Formats: sequence, C-alpha cells, structure tokens
Amino acid sequence: MKYALCFPGQGAQQVGMGQELYRAFPSAKAVFDEADDALSTHLTKLIFEGPEGELTLTANAQPAIMTVSVAALSVLEKEMGVVLKPACGAGHSLGEYTALVAAGVLSFRDAVRLVNKRGRWMQEAAPEGVGAMAAILGLGSDEVKALCAEAAPGGECQAANFNSPGQVVISGVKEFVEKAAAAAKAKGARKTVMLNVSAPFHSRLMLPAAEKLKEEFERCSWAEPKWPIVANVSASAVVSAEEIRDALYEQTFSPVLWESSVLYMADYGVDTFLELGPGEVLCGLIKRCRKGMKQMAAGDPESLEAMATALREGA
Repeated sequence: MKYALCFPGQGAQQVGMGQELYRAFPSAKAVFDEADDALSTHLTKLIFEGPEGELTLTANAQPAIMTVSVAALSVLEKEMGVVLKPACGAGHSLGEYTALVAAGVLSFRDAVRLVNKRGRWMQEAAPEGVGAMAAILGLGSDEVKALCAEAAPGGECQAANFNSPGQVVISGVKEFVEKAAAAAKAKGARKTVMLNVSAPFHSRLMLPAAEKLKEEFERCSWAEPKWPIVANVSASAVVSAEEIRDALYEQTFSPVLWESSVLYMADYGVDTFLELGPGEVLCGLIKRCRKGMKQMAAGDPESLEAMATALREGA
C-alpha cells in the first residue's frame, strides 16, 4: 500500500467534533489543551459546545479543524503505535497547514496560531457583503475560467477551487460572482450554489491577508518536511521549507488545484488516500477524481482503529 495523508479544510467543522478522542486518549486531550494555551482562548469549549455560528467564523473554524485533525494524527501515532510512512501529504486550503504539522515542517503551536491569524486577516481583507463564493457543478474547468474572465475582465471574479471533475468554486467581488454564476447556469451548468461563507477565499481580495501572513511566517520556526507535500497552488511536490512558504503565501489568493493534486499523487504511485480529521469531504472528492483509488477517513476512535489496522496490514 502506497498512501498519502490528507487533511480537510474549512467547511468540515461541526459542533462536538473530536470530543470522543478528547475523552478517550490522553494524547488527543494534550493537543486540545495546547491549542487553548497557544491561543489563550477556550477553543476546546467552543468546538465541543458551540454555538455553531461562532465556530463557523473563519478565525475559529480554521484552528478548530486543525486541532481535531492533529488530535486524530496524534492518537494514530502515539496511542495506536502506527509509524507513519506516507509517500506524500496534502491538505485542502487550511488543510495544507495541517499537512505541514504532520510532516514536521511546523510545530502545532506555531501552526494553530498561524491559521487563527490567517482566518482573522482573511475576514478583515474583505468587509462582510463585499465578496462571495459560488459552486459551479457540471461544467469543465476551462469553461468556468472563461466565464469568470468574461464576467469580470478586471479579475474581480476567479476560479478558486478545482475540487473534482465538474465541481469548481468561484470567488471574488459579490456582483461579479453572481454574474458569472448566472452565466454558468445559462451555459448549461447542472447547478450553481451561492456558498454560505464569510469571505471570498482564494481570490485576489485576499492579497492583504497574504502579505500579513508572509510577515508572520518569519516569526515561525520551519523545518524540512519528512515527506513531500503536494502544494495546492502547483499540484506538485514541494520539498524545501522555502518552497513551502512561497506556496502558502500564493495559496492565500490563488486557486486550490485539488483535482490535479489527486491525479499527481496517483501518478506518483499513491493507491490509497487517508483523510484525518472531521468529516470525509476529501474522500468524496478523491473518489470522483480517479476511479479505483482507495480512500479511508478517520476522526473518531472507531475509524482510527480501522485505519491503524489497515496501515499495519498494508505495511
């Protein structure tokens, strides 16, 4: 079994996630406690009790999802005795930062602070109501890019996530996103959905956030990755800390090339994708990217035990 470790992005959050891990495993509790200490907040209480509206705010959702993913990773390694040797790692948007924690590039403490600030700065970059995002289902990537260029010649709307064949998310200034979505519907898109998000992620409106992140990167300690990381912005492996920082900076205002990343990993020889954290969104996307790939998601004790067994048997 040649496997990749994958980590989910924003949207995977739900009240109560990770609570079973916290109660059952000391190493998971230690991760939650460290997040609370690093951020000087009661993040754990918010994750377990809500309210949902507050957990969904990007400055909370980003560190919350990372914390649950790292807790699951910690249980797999420290409680279940799995020695992880993936062919590579990847994450969707925010998940790329979690993938860096898994690969030893960033400490969890640095990373959870970083994504908390990333969320805050992304929100500040576009005042509420200015930006929007929409999912376009049933059109090809090139068609969607052309529609964005037509609706917004000045780049006010762009493709933000190439998630799987026929599923592209667009992002930017609200009026231009709405215009492009309407054009997509007229062009024969199976469905267009305006997304309930707090900011236009992965669009040029995020440039101010990217610049602040670049400065913040200098305050973090970076190491070389234990295994290659497949970057969102290039859908190819980055193997040095410098390349990784550059990719993270660009990722803030550039599209997530998830479909191409999955195909790159498959061509690299990966036959199994392991998703760690809340939900199983990535498994669903991976399934649609290429047939015959195995996927497994784990974020609670039972699913982690199943993953640990599969890893032991496949080692």
